[in-house]
Amino acid sequence: MIVLKSLRPDKITLAVQNFIIEQIGHQFVEPPVFNLGKSYKDSSITTPLIFVLSTGSDPVTDFERFAADMNMTKKVEKISLGRGQGPKAQ
Repeated sequence: MIVLKSLRPDKITLAVQNFIIEQIGHQFVEPPVFNLGKSYKDSSITTPLIFVLSTGSDPVTDFERFAADMNMTKKVEKISLGRGQGPKAQ
């Protein structure tokens, strides 16, 4: 991998992933599936659920479905922290 890094630095990420898969297993490079039910059980009125999202991810549909399944649609409060939304969130 050291030689690869010096010759083709753009390929080092894939090489490291392959090394990890070969040495300790595929589960260490795959992100776990998000379980909203488990996260909800860990939350409370003083520890709310906060979603930090990457570009392109949109959990709103899953979240709304979960709220409906729990009969809590009227208790849900969503705040978007996109551009210019800071004052609204405050």
